[in-house]
Amino acid sequence: MKTSRSYSQAPQYRVAVLMLAAGEGSRLGSHPKALLKKDGKTLLESFVTSIQPLSPIEFLVITGYHADIIEAEFQRLNVGRLSSMRVCRNLAPENGLASSVRLGLETLKSEFDVLLIALSDQPEIGVGEIRELLDAFSQRQQGEEVILPVFNGQRGNPVLFSRKVIEEILAIPEMNCRAYMDLYPAKIRLMQTDNRAFVLDIDTPRDVDSNKLTF
Repeated sequence: MKTSRSYSQAPQYRVAVLMLAAGEGSRLGSHPKALLKKDGKTLLESFVTSIQPLSPIEFLVITGYHADIIEAEFQRLNVGRLSSMRVCRNLAPENGLASSVRLGLETLKSEFDVLLIALSDQPEIGVGEIRELLDAFSQRQQGEEVILPVFNGQRGNPVLFSRKVIEEILAIPEMNCRAYMDLYPAKIRLMQTDNRAFVLDIDTPRDVDSNKLTF
């Protein structure tokens, strides 16, 4: 359950967003998770709406499986929404999440300060959760460049990365964010949270029903 919380006056960061929406959704009968509906809106639309107050300087969506229909929804949302929104298609989504992350990092163009890497199947992630991450980023200690939410001992998403870390990852051929984090745990600030939204995602029809989503 979400709880109300206050945030310190964090500096204004230039935020870029990388959303991963290339998965097959095999446990949902090969249904695109980004197009599941919450209160009549697709999860993609709900996320786009919720982050508008942050005015991200770049918002990149990586598609793969179901690319045509997700990109059609993307085009619908991009009219009058965020001028920073772009889409990039992973032509080999069968290579897994890491391939989409790497493609996204290589495709980003903006001079961002922080990068939010988000999943497309987290129905409760909104501007409040992202501000919580940004607040933790503003309070980080020297050497901490990644903000990783942790709920009840479970690693969550989205994850926030400094530009410095993204540049270091890109300098290593085929490196991805998860492998980098495993190599350099001292660069991670664990953001302990009581907000279950960070670990709530949709994998099965039971998840769809229990979270009152629709196909």
